[in-house]
Amino acid sequence: MPIRVLLVEDSRISLAILKRILNASPLIEVVGEARTGLEALPLIPKVQPDVICTDLHMPQMDGLEFTYEVMALYPRPILVISASVQEDDAHHVFQLLEAGAVDIFPKPRAGLVMEDESLKQQLIEKITILSGVKVLRKKRKSSLPAKRLELENLSAFVAKSYPKPKIVVVGASTGGPQALQELFSGLPSDFPVPVICVQHICFGFLQGLIDWLTSSCYLPIQIAEPGEVPKPGTIYFPPEQQHLELDGGGRFICSDLPPLEGHRPSVTVTFKSAVKYYGKATVGILLTGMGRDGAQGLQAIAHSGGFTIAQDEATSVIFGMPKEAIDLGAAKEVLPIQAIAPMLLTLLQTQPLGSDKQ
Repeated sequence: MPIRVLLVEDSRISLAILKRILNASPLIEVVGEARTGLEALPLIPKVQPDVICTDLHMPQMDGLEFTYEVMALYPRPILVISASVQEDDAHHVFQLLEAGAVDIFPKPRAGLVMEDESLKQQLIEKITILSGVKVLRKKRKSSLPAKRLELENLSAFVAKSYPKPKIVVVGASTGGPQALQELFSGLPSDFPVPVICVQHICFGFLQGLIDWLTSSCYLPIQIAEPGEVPKPGTIYFPPEQQHLELDGGGRFICSDLPPLEGHRPSVTVTFKSAVKYYGKATVGILLTGMGRDGAQGLQAIAHSGGFTIAQDEATSVIFGMPKEAIDLGAAKEVLPIQAIAPMLLTLLQTQPLGSDKQ
């Protein structure tokens, strides 16, 4: 059975391009199309799509309002297909993920798409992945409240069994932005070590992700600069389409070396580099995502004596990368996403997060 897709796009040209790409694949059937979210809503129970692809900016009902309505009434995996990579618009794209959309993809351009076979294949693969995602009905949130984390029920022995961390490294792919928001918003402003995060994301959306995360986090978030030494209490991302490593002096190296297992930046590359410098004082966290990137990197951290965490299946959008790590025996703890920040605070013997940011 082909994957049933509903397209929601107000541009006739963009709609035609998307239909041409998807209809060329035997794996996909476009079962409906709409120019606005308002027009699309009543189509959902009629055509029963497996995946919905929506734009951000549309008349009558935009992509954000549409996503809220879909997740409340007819929960389906939603892929945001948008050209909005400018600062303000990109922030809005990530608001759709917060509202319940699963992933984002850059809108194909008429002059490029027919020549770019890899772009077509990436879109088809993205939709194929999303068709297997189970989404839950989601109520609208008015705002993100300040976090007050309870540590009493966590295994206190952990803090005594491992050396105090000097670095935290995080890897994520599909579903990662939402998981990172949950994780990073639980870290207090006096978090005492650097955090390095590798997130697989389409080109052009990294700065939007950083801006969106910054709006709900207590720590500064920035793109790593070559030669910079990671500072405590700062979250770093690799530059787009570059690997991020550490040299012998603990300074950032950003490289254009070939992708590892199809990814640049690679989670495993960063994890292995971090543990080479920091040793058993490294904490590795592998979050939701398709594939196996990061599994061997997490294993390297575990073998060094560092503490490792994999996100559990129940809270992962895609239980691919974490499962690969668990199967390798690389995860010391398997935790729901909401328990990972409290575990970090336990490891660091830090007091629970207060309300220093409103």
